[in-house]
This record gives sequence, structure tokens and C-alpha cells, in this order.
Amino acid sequence: MAYYFKLYMAALIAFFAIDMLWLGLVARAFYQKQLGFLMAPHTNWLAAIAFYLLFIVGIVVFVVVPGLQADSLKTTLLRAALFGLITYATYDLTNLATVKDWPVLVTIVDMIWGTVLSVTVSLAGFWQASG
Repeated sequence: MAYYFKLYMAALIAFFAIDMLWLGLVARAFYQKQLGFLMAPHTNWLAAIAFYLLFIVGIVVFVVVPGLQADSLKTTLLRAALFGLITYATYDLTNLATVKDWPVLVTIVDMIWGTVLSVTVSLAGFWQASG
């Protein structure tokens, strides 16, 4: 159990740090420009934290552990890319289909970001277990 906790924590720390950098600095103006008309004045931190905690369970269970079991960085990277693309596409394509004036550009950028983020975070978990 301690082994899985270490994997989880490595992935969680990496995810939080990278996503906060993305949302807080790199893409903040982009999202404000594209989605400002939809954004709440304050972040719902309970919902955000719940997402982070659940998403990392998915990364560990569906990506990192299978990659380690296969003893394959390639398997980990492929599973991570698919996991990130599919999970972020679920959110973004649903919004594109149902939210009035949802920007196509946000959908594209967000799906790419979800893929990159998942690969990076999965690498952190894989390296934690391998090192």
C-alpha cells in the first residue's frame, strides 16, 4: 500500500505543480479571453481538489501501474497520452456540444494540454517507482 501511496503522491505533486503553472501563468490570459464570460469570480476549490484527487487515481490505476507491470516506458507514454486525450476530450467535446458559444479553440488547446499534462505526470509516477 505504501508503494501505491508513493506513486499517487509523486503524480499528485507533479500534476498540481504543472497545472497551477499552466492555469496561473502560462494560459491564464488565454482562458480569461476565451471563457471570461463563463468564468466564476472565484474558484470552487472543493470541486477543483476533488477533480485533482480523482484524476490522479485514474493516472495511477490506468496508466502508471500498467506501464510498470509491462516494465515499459513506451506503454506508459502511450497509455498516458490516450488517457489525457480521452479524459479532456470528454469535458471539452461535451462543452462544445452543449454550452452556447463554447470556443472551438479552447477545446483544441485543452485536449492538447490534457494529453501533455497526463504524459508528464505519468512520467513522474513511473520514474518515482523506477528510481
